[in-house]
Amino acid sequence: MKVNIYPIVSSLHNQRLIEETSKLLEPLSKKGYSFTFISDVNKFYEDADLSLVLVQSGGSENLFLQAFGKLKEPYYLLTYGTNNSLAASLEIMAFLKRHHLKGEVLHGDISYLDRRMKDLAKKPIEIETTYRLGVIGHPSDWLISSDVDYDKASKLFSIKLVDIDIKEVEEEYNSIKEFILPSFASSFDTDELSKAYRLYLALKNIKDKHQLAGLTIRCFDLLSSLKTTACLALAIFNSQEDCLGTCEGDIPSMLSMFVSKYILKLPSFQCNPSRIDVDHNLITLAHCTLPLSMCSSYTFDTHFESGIGVGIHGEIKEGDVTLFRINADLNELFVEEGYLEKDLYEKHLCRTQVVLKLHSLDKLLKESLGNHEIMIIGHHKEEIVKYFTERGFKVI
Repeated sequence: MKVNIYPIVSSLHNQRLIEETSKLLEPLSKKGYSFTFISDVNKFYEDADLSLVLVQSGGSENLFLQAFGKLKEPYYLLTYGTNNSLAASLEIMAFLKRHHLKGEVLHGDISYLDRRMKDLAKKPIEIETTYRLGVIGHPSDWLISSDVDYDKASKLFSIKLVDIDIKEVEEEYNSIKEFILPSFASSFDTDELSKAYRLYLALKNIKDKHQLAGLTIRCFDLLSSLKTTACLALAIFNSQEDCLGTCEGDIPSMLSMFVSKYILKLPSFQCNPSRIDVDHNLITLAHCTLPLSMCSSYTFDTHFESGIGVGIHGEIKEGDVTLFRINADLNELFVEEGYLEKDLYEKHLCRTQVVLKLHSLDKLLKESLGNHEIMIIGHHKEEIVKYFTERGFKVI
C-alpha cells in the first residue's frame, strides 16, 4: 500500500525525531506499506492509497494551519506517543471539529494502526449501475413513518424508485390461467399454494416488464382482492431470483434489504420485533415470509393475521447475526450484532419466529426507526456502518 506522509514539526525539536519516525514506520513497512515523505503539500495526494499528516511534535499546530488550505477532508493525523505529538494532534482535531470538518487521529500500537490504515485506504463502495426498485401500491396505512424522498434515495443508493399501481398486479394475476405448481405443493393445501404461486408468477412478470431489481408491495390489500398472500412470492424472490421483495410497501426496509442483497451479497429477513427483554438483551422477531435460502428447514402455514393464504414457518440455525435498518428520512441507521439463540413456533405470532441476544437493545425502545428490522446471518456491522456513514448517515 502506498502511503504519502506530510510531516509537520516544531522548530524546537531536533534529530531525535528521526529515531521516533523509524520506530513508528519501520514495523508498518514490514507489513507491506510503502511510505513517501512529501515536502510539497501540492503533491500530497498524488499516487497514494492513503495520505497522512505526520504530527511529529507539540507546537506544530500552526504548521498544520499553514498547509490547511491545500489539504483535503477528511484529515488523517498520524501521531507518536512521545514529543507531545498526540497533544498537538488533539488540538488540531478540536480545530477541525469546530469548523465541522471530518478527521481522525491515528494513534496506538502497530496492530491497531495497521488495521485502521487498511480500513481507511478502502475505496468507497459504489454501485456500478442504477437499479430499479418497484413500489407497488403505497406503504400500508399503519406505516406512518415510511415515506421517503425519491430523489434523495436515488442519489444515495444509485437506484430509481418506480411507482406501480397495485391494480396491475391484480390484472396480471387474473391473466394467468395455466401453470405448473412446483413439487412443494404436496406439503400444504394445494388450492392455497396454487393461488400464492400464481401471485408469484404475476409479480415475476411485473418485475420483468418494469426491469426491477427489487420491489415492495402493499400486500395486505391482496387479502381482499385476490384472497391470497404475497409471503411465498417474496420468499422465492429473496432466495432464488435476482430480485428482492419486501412487505407492506415499506420503502426504508426495501432500501435496507437492497444494501444486504447487492452490497453484502446476503439474503435478509424483514421482521417485526415482537418482544424485547432489556434486562437480558433478548429480542423475539417474527414475520410470515423470509428467504427460503436462510432456512435450515421450513413448513407452510396460513398467514398469521388473516388466517388465509400461505405463510412460512422457517427454522434458522443458531449463530451470529446482525440486525439493522435505516429511517425514512435516509439519515439515520440502527445496527447491532448478536447471536440467534433459538427458533419458536408460537400461535400468537407471525409464522417464522427467532430469538436473538444482542449486545444492546435500549436504542430500539428509545430511538426506533420503524416497525420492521432487517436480519442477516453473520457479523457485518463494520461493513454496514462504513457503507451508510459514507453516505452521511448517523448511527443511532
